Amino acid sequence: MGDIVSYERIGDVGVITLDNPPVNALGRDLRAGIVAALDAANADPEARAIVIRAEGRTFPAGADIREFGKPPEEPWLPEVCNRIEESPKPVVAAIHGTALGGGFEIALAAHARIATRDARVGLPEVTLGILPGAGGTQRTPRLSGAQAALDLMLIGKPLPAERAQAAGLIDEIAQDGDALDAQALALAAKLAASGGAPRRTRDRREGFADPLAYERAVREWREKLAASPLPAPKKIVDCVEAALLLPFEAGLEFERAAFEDLVNSPEAAALRHAFFAERRAAKPAGIEGAAPRKVERVGLIGGGLMGSGIAISMLDAGLPVVLIERDQESLQAGIERIEATYARACARGRLSEEEAGLRLARLTGALDHAALGGADLVIEAVVEDMDIKRDVFARAEAAMRPDAILATNTSYLDVNALQAACAHPGRVIGLHFFSPAHVMKLLEIVVAKDTAPDVVATAFALARRLGKVPVRAGVCDGFIGNRVLTAYRQAADEMLEEGATPGEIDAAMRAYGFRLGPYQVLDMAGLDISWARRKRLAAHRDPGERYVEIGDMMCELGWFGQKAGRGYYIYEEGSREGRENPDVLVLIEELRRSKGIEPRSFTQDEIQRRILAAMANEGARLVEEEIAARPGDVDVVMIHGYGFPRWRGGPMQAADQRGLLQVKKELLAMAEGNPKAWTPALIFDELIKNGMKFADLNG
Repeated sequence: MGDIVSYERIGDVGVITLDNPPVNALGRDLRAGIVAALDAANADPEARAIVIRAEGRTFPAGADIREFGKPPEEPWLPEVCNRIEESPKPVVAAIHGTALGGGFEIALAAHARIATRDARVGLPEVTLGILPGAGGTQRTPRLSGAQAALDLMLIGKPLPAERAQAAGLIDEIAQDGDALDAQALALAAKLAASGGAPRRTRDRREGFADPLAYERAVREWREKLAASPLPAPKKIVDCVEAALLLPFEAGLEFERAAFEDLVNSPEAAALRHAFFAERRAAKPAGIEGAAPRKVERVGLIGGGLMGSGIAISMLDAGLPVVLIERDQESLQAGIERIEATYARACARGRLSEEEAGLRLARLTGALDHAALGGADLVIEAVVEDMDIKRDVFARAEAAMRPDAILATNTSYLDVNALQAACAHPGRVIGLHFFSPAHVMKLLEIVVAKDTAPDVVATAFALARRLGKVPVRAGVCDGFIGNRVLTAYRQAADEMLEEGATPGEIDAAMRAYGFRLGPYQVLDMAGLDISWARRKRLAAHRDPGERYVEIGDMMCELGWFGQKAGRGYYIYEEGSREGRENPDVLVLIEELRRSKGIEPRSFTQDEIQRRILAAMANEGARLVEEEIAARPGDVDVVMIHGYGFPRWRGGPMQAADQRGLLQVKKELLAMAEGNPKAWTPALIFDELIKNGMKFADLNG
């Protein structure tokens, strides 16, 4: 059994204890230990029942992520679960913490389950593009019925213990961990005293009591998923249907075949890639041993849309915030914007009035920068103008403590230049939140030339506290995300000039998996925002690089998108749903004629391939320039900040799956019309020559 699984007898109950920190992951050694301990318990003549429990902070919280994507080693989890269920002595699973995935499948294989009141259980495999493959799709609906089982597996969120009990998945609730062990022993003894063979989950039929409701739940979920491109959710529905229609052993075989199909699918590979990329991004190099500074109070300069969202993120995390504005009217508007957001959350039932009041009580406003004196962290969120930001930094520094951190929320500007103007450059960092900041998960942490390692460590610790997905970025115009976005839009604009329409390009990218196409996003954000950046960069634009003027022409006419009622699409008053703007098509045609471009048609596949090649090429350049530490960081940014479909894995993963040689060929074809933009990054040749992928650079 070894050190990670132990067996002892308490009275007439055999107790198997799992102790594989930090989360009792179900690696090969733990699985083997469970089987050995189970054999010992069943061979113990004085043990009449068995309890499986865990030390540490949780019952097994799922598979060992180090085994993801690798062939399973014996004993594999389905065998372990079957051995538990076939035990001639009753087995009770004592759950605390989070029993997820394979951990909950082990509990489902036991003959009874008891959980602490604060425990949560779940089967979130769908988030990795797979399904519960150790009997979860067959045992769960036998206990709960189809509706609860499908909700658990398809939504992917864990259930609190009391809701799991209401669904028939948990038998008893213990108040806390101390009560759990005693109650589990008592339940095991009770089952042993009842006599006869244990009642196996495979023999349970409570979930089949209403076959019409069962079939209705299957049908409704199938209809919901009809348009989904993802295979895993549909196969989960098929497996739950099979639980009702097939004998248990045949159902397990059906589940295993579906699991094998999925685990080797490109969608599962992409989702595994995203899973690991997020974890790597959260642990950047260069801060090993650097202790984060204390952040207990935040100063925020600017209460506009972005500033108010940042304030809400801080307040939600329990941090007091002092909001600084230039005048009373602006300050009041910022506070009212925050109050309105909380009011909407209360109206939708997402937050209680009491909790909203507690969060708002942590907010104060001021006009004098002296109020920043008590802040551990000050963030500026004013307009994207270098002179204004320098002035804000100077006034903030004069009021701040020397050990407080000063951050800019700039989306594009040079953080090195801002840092160089400061008396304490080591404390300056970029914290690029995405709008709306209290909703969007991504936080680009922009590390300037002289930023101190403990300031970087503090930023990553803060991201965790805020529930954000952090990614380290170097300093360049647009950092990681906006650099790739610029390439995305450039590729789209070139196709507009060459014959595609905004509607065709948007439809192609929605078909690829984006919620909105690039021109829908521009209309929603406001075309004047990107126009302002283009004007700022105009003096530095390379005259040899192809430039598409359509966006500028629209802005000069006042067509700024949804807020103006007209952009690439026309919006009726009060509507966010647009219809294609025929006047834009006329402008595009005029632009083509002026440049002597003969229009041609584009297929959806060609639109997708060109845009994805453009994004991957820019991502490769970011890695070459060390703006991004690894290709996976580019993928995390694009997934969490720009709506790239997670099940595609990000542009670098998508390039790997397509094949780097094919992507390079696509770029060479694009480079015929714009070599400055689309000449393949040097890294393509190096990787292709060595038979490698971008993934090989992730570490």
